[in-house]
Amino acid sequence: MRQRLLWKLLIGHIVPVFAVFAFLIWRAIDRRAADYLQELEVHFHVSPVELHRQFLEAVHHNLFWGVLIALALTLLFTYLLTSWVLRPLLQITAITKKVADGNYSERVKAISRYEGGQLADAFNHMADNLEKVERLRKNMVADISHELRTPLTNLRGYLEGLSDSVIPPSPETFRMLEQEVLRLVSLVEDLQQLAKADAAEAFLDFQELSLHELLSQIMELYRPNFQDKAIAVRWQLEPGCDTVTADRDKLLQAIRNLADNAWKYTPRGGTVTIATTCTADGVKTIFANSGAVIAAADIPYLFERFFRGDRSRSRDAGGAGIGLAIVKELIEAHGGSAGAESNENGTRIWFTLHKPDEG
Repeated sequence: MRQRLLWKLLIGHIVPVFAVFAFLIWRAIDRRAADYLQELEVHFHVSPVELHRQFLEAVHHNLFWGVLIALALTLLFTYLLTSWVLRPLLQITAITKKVADGNYSERVKAISRYEGGQLADAFNHMADNLEKVERLRKNMVADISHELRTPLTNLRGYLEGLSDSVIPPSPETFRMLEQEVLRLVSLVEDLQQLAKADAAEAFLDFQELSLHELLSQIMELYRPNFQDKAIAVRWQLEPGCDTVTADRDKLLQAIRNLADNAWKYTPRGGTVTIATTCTADGVKTIFANSGAVIAAADIPYLFERFFRGDRSRSRDAGGAGIGLAIVKELIEAHGGSAGAESNENGTRIWFTLHKPDEG
């Protein structure tokens, strides 16, 4: 492929140009030589036949070899230049085949800053994203399997014990079985919410809403949960940063997930701060909680599905890792953005929505 394309470029662009150029010069010299020697015959009575023939032979000989050498040098230079230009394309072609076979580790090595290098950079960026998606997909499958395995294993063990009369059919046993079933139901509901969040953009009912009112509504529902862990809730609501354009139900769901996340991950006796502030992008809402610092390497993945920094953590302690993924999907469906940061002062989860006058 490389040689075919290269020679097509060389022959198709250079040879015709040199052929036309040589033909025009050849014809121009023939005409001018004839006119010049005719003037010699008129003014100096010199026979032009032999001189004309010698002159044309010398000029044609020099022109032929000059054009041939120029063509060879141009072909060589263009060959080297075209090879340099095509190198990223050839690498991309080879690596694309590997990507199609599931190998996402290869990258294009290009040092050019021009179109070829820019194409290589774009391809490498695409390959990075594909590798990331594939890694997250594998992790998600493993996490779903893990989430299902624990309750199903418990159910199987207890049911076999009841069937073999090893475990007595007591109310406590049935309550335990009920808890395992509810855990499975909760996981399925989380997956359904995530699927709905993916398609939320097509079903949003935008209206002007009081963000502070919705925050108060959700936090009132979670007040017993925070009181049970002796968590202090602080408010820092900036005046004038209240009204946003959003779908009421979807925004309530996002706020509920953030409140649930703050309650689960704030240690007993800790503090949760809820703040709003006006930014150039709209209204920013922040849920900040005290507690363990999240590793900087894990921050970019907090909003990924089924991601949990401590993979040994049980679902009872930390959920399935879907809540923040739903928040991100819902907020981005509104045209907003979500993010997180963590340091020695605690963890801050935030989202930004547009004001009514921003559309």
